[in-house]
Amino acid sequence: MDRFDDIPETALAWHREGKGAALATVVQTWGSAPRRVGSQLAISGEAEIAGSVSGGCVEGAVVAEALDTIEEGAPQMLEFGVSDADAFAVGLACGGTIKVLVEPVGSVLPEQVLADLVAARASREPVAYVTGMKVARRVERMGHAERFRMDRSGFEADGETFVNIHNPPLRLIVVGAVHIAQALLPMARIAGYDPVLVDPRETFGSADRFPGETILHDWPDEAIARYGLDMRTALVLLTHDPKLDDPALELALGSNVFYIGALGSTRTHAKRVARMQERGWSEAQIDRIHGPVGLDIGAAGPAEIAVAILAEMTRVLRQGA
Repeated sequence: MDRFDDIPETALAWHREGKGAALATVVQTWGSAPRRVGSQLAISGEAEIAGSVSGGCVEGAVVAEALDTIEEGAPQMLEFGVSDADAFAVGLACGGTIKVLVEPVGSVLPEQVLADLVAARASREPVAYVTGMKVARRVERMGHAERFRMDRSGFEADGETFVNIHNPPLRLIVVGAVHIAQALLPMARIAGYDPVLVDPRETFGSADRFPGETILHDWPDEAIARYGLDMRTALVLLTHDPKLDDPALELALGSNVFYIGALGSTRTHAKRVARMQERGWSEAQIDRIHGPVGLDIGAAGPAEIAVAILAEMTRVLRQGA
């Protein structure tokens, strides 16, 4: 999904309040459709909405159909696009087409299945919601490894079973309150990350230098141990001071974070590799470290280096190491 939001949570709350609710999900797109597959819209029986399936183009039509599904207790598969007589009216005259599955909560989407999905999301557990017009709704925690890694929802080979991936929100832990971090944290937030800055040096990691940021004034290994590491977390080390970087680095090497980046020259990185080898880390584990950090785009200055780091994080997230 684009961002971690509260759409399933909202639908469950409306249902439990007795208002009635439906979930509308983009299950297929062609052309210049404005929202990616897996995007969702919650609709209450009182025509309240949360989320989006088209950025506003077809929401009105989807809401009208969703109210019917809530009343009738049956799912609907809706399609909007240039082939429809009312294509221009729903805002897709540019050639985009979307297919939207609408499911009323309770009658079609069981309350317990939705509650299970909501609980998994609250605990940062990657889960897949499996659905379809003729498919038993369920939440799966196993399988779909490639879909989880690529954060990609879609139909299975049978063309009937739709797998909606619900990954935890992306997180970025930056160790070192340096100039690069001042540019990287706001850029990462725009890209959909929840960033946190770790630096025991309060003079460096001050609110004046990092307004509005989450700052942990602890030793990196202690802060990271409390904060936690998982497959939706990236770690970027910017101090190139072994006293600060290495303890955090070793925690990351023993975890399943999707990205590890470390600032420093080629010579500095070679020394870092040697230290990790001395501490018993394998070649495969050490090879997970991206150092010198960032794509080689000829970056000059903190802001451009931050761009290079975020670009490399995106490449690894979407295409693999």
